[in-house]
Amino acid sequence: MRIPTSASPAPRACKICGAAAFVLGVVDFNKSCEELRGLKLPLSGHPIYYRQCSSCEFAFTDYFDDWSHDEFLSNIYNTGYKQIDPDFESVRPLGNANFFISLFGSKSESISVLDFGGGNGKFSAALQSAGFLVADTYDPFMPPYDSRPISRYNIVTSFETLEHSPDPCATVTEMLAFLEDGGLVIISTLLQPSDFEKLGTDWWYAAPRNGHVSLQSQKSLTHLWASKGLTVLSLNANVHFAFQRFPEFAHGILVVK
Repeated sequence: MRIPTSASPAPRACKICGAAAFVLGVVDFNKSCEELRGLKLPLSGHPIYYRQCSSCEFAFTDYFDDWSHDEFLSNIYNTGYKQIDPDFESVRPLGNANFFISLFGSKSESISVLDFGGGNGKFSAALQSAGFLVADTYDPFMPPYDSRPISRYNIVTSFETLEHSPDPCATVTEMLAFLEDGGLVIISTLLQPSDFEKLGTDWWYAAPRNGHVSLQSQKSLTHLWASKGLTVLSLNANVHFAFQRFPEFAHGILVVK
C-alpha cells in the first residue's frame, strides 16, 4: 500500500456539491464493519482521513481516489474480504432478493433487472428462479460478472455499492446508462445517523477495510441524484428509490407522497 498524497488538514471540495469539506477524523485502514460484532484486526499503520462537507454533509475519504482496479483487488476485495463482510456471500443477497420479490414478484414476467455491483450473482439467480423476465449481474470486481452489459433495464438495483465508490457522481452516471426511460433505481446505502456529528469516524459504517469510502447523508444523497435529474424517495435509512418520473409498473407497489 502506498503513502497517501492527500493526508492534509486543508479543506477540499466536496465530491457531490463542491462546497468546502473539512477533516472529520482519522482511522486506521484496518477498521472494519465487523468491529460492531467484536472482530478487531491488527493496526495496518495506514491512516485514512475522512472529511465532511460543510453544506450537504457528505463524508468521504480521498485516500483511494487514484487507486487502480488491481489495488482495490489486492488490498480490499481480496481473500480476506469474507472475514470482514461475512454476510456478503449469501445472507445479504438472498435477503435483498426476498425483499425485491415481495415488491415486484407479481409483475416478474414483465420486469427486467440489473443488479449493479451485484457480487457473486446470487441476488439475480434468486430473481431468475422467481420467474423474472431478465435478471442480470454486473460487478467489475467479480468475474464472471465483470463484463459491462449492453442492455437497458426497467430496474437497476445497487445494494451496498454506493458507499464503496470513490466517485459517487460517476457511479450514478454509470448506473443510469443501464436504466430504461421511465425506469427505477433501488439503492441500499446506510445514511449517517442523527448523532453522526458526535460519532464522526467512530461510526461503525466508516470502515475503510470494507471499502466504505463514501458516507451519505440525506442531504447529500438527495443532491447527488437531483444533479442527474432524479428524485429520491427513502423507504428508511438504508433503502432508497430514485426515478425521473414515477414508473407505471411501480404503481400500487410503492407509494410516493
